[in-house]
Amino acid sequence: MQKEEKPDEARGAEDAAQARYRDLTETPVPRLILRLAVPTIVSMLVTALYNAADTFFVGKISTEAIAAVGLSFSVMAVIQAFGFFCGQGSGNYLSRMLGAGKQREAEEMAATGLTLALILGVATATAATIYLRPLAKFLGATEGTIDDTMRYLRVIVLGAPFMMGQFSLNNQLRYQGSAIYAMAGLLCGAVLNVGLDPLLIFGFHMGVTGAAVATISGQIISFFVLLAGTRRGGNIRLRLGNVRLNGHYLFQIVNGGTPALLRQGLSAVSTVLLNRAAGVYGDAAIAGMSVTTRVAMFVSSALIGFGQGYQPVCAFNFGAGRKERVREGYLFCVRWGTLFLIGMAALCEAFAPQIIGLFRDDPQVIAVGAAALRWQAASLPLMACVILTNMMLQAIGSGVKASLTAAARSGLFFVPLILTLPVLLGLRGVEMTQACSDVLAMMLALPLAVSELRKMKGDGPGR
Repeated sequence: MQKEEKPDEARGAEDAAQARYRDLTETPVPRLILRLAVPTIVSMLVTALYNAADTFFVGKISTEAIAAVGLSFSVMAVIQAFGFFCGQGSGNYLSRMLGAGKQREAEEMAATGLTLALILGVATATAATIYLRPLAKFLGATEGTIDDTMRYLRVIVLGAPFMMGQFSLNNQLRYQGSAIYAMAGLLCGAVLNVGLDPLLIFGFHMGVTGAAVATISGQIISFFVLLAGTRRGGNIRLRLGNVRLNGHYLFQIVNGGTPALLRQGLSAVSTVLLNRAAGVYGDAAIAGMSVTTRVAMFVSSALIGFGQGYQPVCAFNFGAGRKERVREGYLFCVRWGTLFLIGMAALCEAFAPQIIGLFRDDPQVIAVGAAALRWQAASLPLMACVILTNMMLQAIGSGVKASLTAAARSGLFFVPLILTLPVLLGLRGVEMTQACSDVLAMMLALPLAVSELRKMKGDGPGR
């Protein structure tokens, strides 16, 4: 009997997958991480740009408007959290399966992760629309900001399925080593968002509603571009027939995605608590802290993007049994990430008033924001160890330790600090809370990282 030949498309995809395996397990680690990190850094900066663009243009309207967008950021953070939960939970598992040569399991996980993201997106949009006013008040909206907050949120929550879907797809593509496709999807949306912001806010006089429409339009475009990226190269083709919403795959998503959910979700909780604490001192204090949060996020986005270039290397090589490469990559990223953050901290310390003033030329906003940014700069270099330790633990499937480090900065330490420091120190306590939380998070992350790195030393063939 003659052996049946594979179709050209199937054979091409198989060859591409084999080439990717050799690339991720044999290319020298520093060179591989840098190549994968460039597009992921751009992707993360683009994500931060979505928020920064709205803050920048809305800041030209009023202090109340910029405060309203800052209050709404917590909801966007929750939406992103569930997108990352599905994307990273499915992504690091499918990457380990590809590293172990289990193509079918990887394909089923990819389809399941995206489906779960869309289901959660629809549920979030429905619930938030029904309870819009109570939600705005819970976020800390005052009489001066509640109308703008509701106008912005009303549009944002309708895009939740697309936002969750695009963050899920972006992470899945990254974990397959397709950082270029992941970057292209986010970049298309960001360009549209930045272009539409001034047009809708000022050209069509839509105010904060225009900013929300611009943001959601960009997210929708990103979703469809990323979906098209799954059909390119050696990437996993998404098929409805591969969806498996069963206990095994849901457990793997929960195990791998909970750290991302905690990291992003607790960021939303901490933002709500921060805005409530700042709100005691007026809308200008909320605006100042909101701008500081955006600036710090923009800086940390570059570090997170660098770490995301490491994650597929970490997960793939861990699945392939090449653990020395996992260790080498972690040390490389922490070293250069710390140096980068030292430089950014120096800039933030030296030019804090000017940086805050770019967003809102209000003396009260600048005074609060500059003080908070300088406190943040003092602890900024510590974030490299904290964030990269969390990423490594998540990628190798150490769910409990990864969840613990993910919860540290914005939850485990931040929540009790934001509830106590403002009581003791007033506004100064609000401004310094994140810096104090970062110091404690570093003290937790370091021993967890050392314990895992010791297990990997000398394990595997290295390069």
